[in-house]
Amino acid sequence: MYNPRTFMDKVFLVLKGLFMGAANKVPGVSGGIVAFVGGFYEEFIYSLQKVNGKAFRLLFNGRFNSFYRYVNGQFLVLLIFGMLVSYFSVSKLLDYFLERKELFVWAAFFGMILGSIYYISKDFGHWNKKTICAGILGLLVGISISFLSPAKENDNLIFIFFCGIISVSGMTLPGLSGSFILILLGNYVLLLVDSVNALYDTLSEIFKGDFGFIENKERLDTLTILAVFTLGSTAGLVSLSHILSYVLKHFKHITTAVIIGFITGSLGVVWPWKKTIFKTNALGGVFLDTNGKPIIVNYERYFPDFANPETWWALFFMALGIFVLLGLEWYGKYRKQIK
Repeated sequence: MYNPRTFMDKVFLVLKGLFMGAANKVPGVSGGIVAFVGGFYEEFIYSLQKVNGKAFRLLFNGRFNSFYRYVNGQFLVLLIFGMLVSYFSVSKLLDYFLERKELFVWAAFFGMILGSIYYISKDFGHWNKKTICAGILGLLVGISISFLSPAKENDNLIFIFFCGIISVSGMTLPGLSGSFILILLGNYVLLLVDSVNALYDTLSEIFKGDFGFIENKERLDTLTILAVFTLGSTAGLVSLSHILSYVLKHFKHITTAVIIGFITGSLGVVWPWKKTIFKTNALGGVFLDTNGKPIIVNYERYFPDFANPETWWALFFMALGIFVLLGLEWYGKYRKQIK
């Protein structure tokens, strides 16, 4: 029998994947925050934790239905599908607005993170000496990461695999932005812009019946880098989920305190009013990386000018970001009530 509620749950799960994918693409924003606020963080971690030896035995023995049920397949497939769609749709839209209306995008995400801090901390009634220390530790680490300087781009495949492991931290650890970590490692443009665009162009050409990319060495090298990065991300996602499932099970309150502190400390990364500082030579010329992109050294943050109308628009988008998070909270409560 057709069940509209079940169907809508599936639709909203794909949408959550879209939001997670978009959040992971933006430096300073964590897809894990979307999972945490959306109320499916623990299910996400515990589902990934099921990708273990038993799961592979079921798969290799041909027990596909048992494997699918064991790893919570419907949940993972719909969520990951939403993330993949996001990389070729929502993230493209974000790239467009980051290029033209960067201040407003940062303001909206700053508001969303403020909303997520309120959401996570408002019902957390377990503050004591241990959790306060854990929160302060998370805060200090978050602030420290905000002020690190980016490294140079590195396309060594072993390093790319390592980048994949590190980048998924944004999906598994709320407050830790995988894309910002990639900026610090020097490979954000290579892995989340050039590689994704190369895959998009390749799929478009294949759809048109054009296989000319096979003779394009630069394109093949970029696709190889993307494949290694994907393998690293998969390995990191599964391994981190096992660690986090153990931590959540045995140290839930301390972990939540660290997350609250870490997200608060990460606000410095997405502070809307900042100017990008590029690496320059003695004559003032900007150094470019191997892809012809300016090399980012750091960000110079400043206080907003309230005489500038754009500042008030930015504050509007900041408030909009907060209301989006409050809307997610309301939706989560509403879905629980009707079930």
